[in-house]
Amino acid sequence: MKHSLELALIGNCQVGALIDRQAEIVWYCLPRFDGDPVFCSLLKEHEPGSGFGYCSIELMDQVGCEQYYLTNSAVLVTRMTDCRGGVLEVVDFAPRFRQYGRMFTPMMLIRQIRRVQGTPRIVLRVRPARDYGTEQGDYTYGSNHVRYISNDMVLRLSTDASITTILQELPFLLEDELNLIFGPDETIQESVSELARRFKNETLSYWQDWVRDLGVPFEWQSEVIRAAITLKLNTFDDTGAIVAALTTSIPEAPDSGRNWDYRYCWLRDAYFVVNALNRLGTTHTMERYLRYLVNVVAGSEGGRLQPVYGIDGRTLLLEREVATLPGYRGMGPVRVGNLAYEQVQHDVYGSAILAVTHVFFDQRLMQRGDAALFHRLEPLGETAVQVHDQPDAGLWELRGMKRVHTFSSVMCWAACDRLSKIAVQLGLAERGAYWASQAQRIHESICSRAWNPEKKAFTAAFEGETLDASLLLLHDVGFLAADDPRFASTVAAIERELRHGDYIFRYVEKDDFGAPENAFIVCTYWYIYALVALGRGEEARRLFDNLLSRHNRHGLMAEHIDVASGEQWGNFVQTYSMVGLVNAAIRLSKRWDSAF
Repeated sequence: MKHSLELALIGNCQVGALIDRQAEIVWYCLPRFDGDPVFCSLLKEHEPGSGFGYCSIELMDQVGCEQYYLTNSAVLVTRMTDCRGGVLEVVDFAPRFRQYGRMFTPMMLIRQIRRVQGTPRIVLRVRPARDYGTEQGDYTYGSNHVRYISNDMVLRLSTDASITTILQELPFLLEDELNLIFGPDETIQESVSELARRFKNETLSYWQDWVRDLGVPFEWQSEVIRAAITLKLNTFDDTGAIVAALTTSIPEAPDSGRNWDYRYCWLRDAYFVVNALNRLGTTHTMERYLRYLVNVVAGSEGGRLQPVYGIDGRTLLLEREVATLPGYRGMGPVRVGNLAYEQVQHDVYGSAILAVTHVFFDQRLMQRGDAALFHRLEPLGETAVQVHDQPDAGLWELRGMKRVHTFSSVMCWAACDRLSKIAVQLGLAERGAYWASQAQRIHESICSRAWNPEKKAFTAAFEGETLDASLLLLHDVGFLAADDPRFASTVAAIERELRHGDYIFRYVEKDDFGAPENAFIVCTYWYIYALVALGRGEEARRLFDNLLSRHNRHGLMAEHIDVASGEQWGNFVQTYSMVGLVNAAIRLSKRWDSAF
């Protein structure tokens, strides 16, 4: 069975799962986002009824299938029909709701299977893998449960279905409703059906209450709501970390070798997520992430930051290839860990300080930034001053070359600029003046060394000839005013060199793996931001509508897109892409007070 990225995401900010259009769970890591994928058929395809590493509900003689989320929630419904008019529904969710004064987010996935009409005949196949698809593993069972044993943990399936039909995968008539509860190796004390029903209702209420408090734009409300829920599902509540995506090793383009593990927290990506959710009026994710970030900063030596950390804050993300998983559509390698943690990426100082800046200015927050926090950030600013004109791998994480990347330098400027503004806000005039002078010095350096008078554009690197799409953010981060002619001419240069049809490539020059084949989706969103800033709103709306048409049926997006076919590639769901949607919609939408 050949997979695509027509997948739905469910989760609860502790675990997450991807489910295909036939209700097969194709990706589910335990005990958290970066754990062992017990369901991993996304990277280990199989013929129907064969192989292992998945959970499926097969309807005999199936002729139709539809799938959708319950309104404003992360609860997924798959409705299947057979050739005799039999219909069943599968409801999938991970419990998340407030209980006993705290958020309840167990390591649990619940599947409710309900007969709607007729006499549907089904087969349940529960075939978890262990150790990244190495083997199926052992199991034990009782009257109402099966224990699937892996190297480090036990996954318990509690159910009111026949254990024999599950273990022997026997076809049976679905007479009413069955429930499958995957969770830790703990006995469920109450009725499985009652617990599943109660958890579903509580989870549905939680998500709908959460959405009710979002400040969404007037236009594209459903798309923005789905993006916001998706961004939330990529946050790890326990520490506050935000992962770039829940998957590993989905290639950026077919057989490109650009297969990376994204189940970690890039400070750059996390800043963009926090910023987008803050614009929608939800602050809890930001507050949790800032606690994570402050702990990372406290553990850094000499004000030096890595670009990426584990979701528990660990610094070592040793990268290895896993031979037991063939890869997405057989396109390996499958990698676990990410060597980007070793890279030097100087934009990280700006990303960290830009994220923290919110707590000094957002009066909704109960715990505001103070002088003590400001002084803990100053070493990051000092590092930014030291490295702003030094070579690095850049935000695109080039593994084979180092240059003085303009975007990295601009983010070093942003670090100093925001420290100056924070100091003024706190009444620390002397520190404000100091950081303003540092920002001015870096600004002058960038304008002198990154501006190419022949191209009439800022280039990707100091004294460079080539462009990259991150320069579209020069206005967004405050480096250039929208009416600065250098901004418009840089955008024009990017249009000439990086635009392919309705998409912007991140760059077109060859890197360690050759020339990029597909467009990095968020770059087109950055272009939309730039067009809006330049007063070219109608062009921006057309490009935005095109991007929305390329999302999958659930409104979700991966990292890359084939500009010819529109097919999605890269790790899924990509937070960068969903952030782009949110920010573009906010910029382009009619105002509520003039919409009707």
